[in-house]
Amino acid sequence: MTGGGPGDRQSGPPVGRGGPGDRQSGPPENRGGRRIERRPTDLIWLAAGIVVLVLCALPVHADRVDGPEAAAFRLVNDLPSVPFPIVWAPMQLGNFLVVPAAVLVALAFRRWRLAAGLALAGAGVYVLAKVVKHFVERGRPSDVLDEVVVRGAAPHGLGFVSGHIAVVTSLALVAWPWLPRWGRWAAGAAVAAVFLTRMYVGAHLPLDMVGGAALGVAVGALVRLLLGVPARGPDPAGGAAAAAPDTRRAA
Repeated sequence: MTGGGPGDRQSGPPVGRGGPGDRQSGPPENRGGRRIERRPTDLIWLAAGIVVLVLCALPVHADRVDGPEAAAFRLVNDLPSVPFPIVWAPMQLGNFLVVPAAVLVALAFRRWRLAAGLALAGAGVYVLAKVVKHFVERGRPSDVLDEVVVRGAAPHGLGFVSGHIAVVTSLALVAWPWLPRWGRWAAGAAVAAVFLTRMYVGAHLPLDMVGGAALGVAVGALVRLLLGVPARGPDPAGGAAAAAPDTRRAA
């Protein structure tokens, strides 16, 4: 007899259907239809960061500040004083210690690729900021301007570029594709807070901050190109798997 009974139709596992364990295969960041891609726009971010950094360095002088930059600095530095802890806390978002803290948070959520990117970008931009300081030698605002309001401890060393803004910008750019909308707003607010508070306390001049942010963008974009970011849209493999039951029903 060639016809089979009802039991014969159930023999063998369904072709193309995996068990629960199969759905969980692969790194955690690739589950749930998330693919990793490298975006050409990051090449633009990388080039733009380098160009802006160079353009910021060109007008910097060791012993003077041009009028427009000095005026922009005064707009922030001359604002009314507030209790120092209010500005100290957001300033620490650019502290190097934020790098290991961010890496630990990514590891806690099992985002291994993100954790690696944050570590690479944070450490890399911190070192590069130190290197840039020795190529473009300019002191702190109180070294080149009169009547600077210094809040908190007096800053020392070279000012161009700001390591604080470089660190927080690179971390924000690397984390951006992994964050929900509210997380992106928080990352943008963190960058803006560090940018303004470092001038408010008299630690940096505007070109120090813009150049540091540009360095952070360049390093963050480079890390994104090296490690990749979550792809936009669903995973094609996930879409094919979802369509499989309909195909079987049609057959």
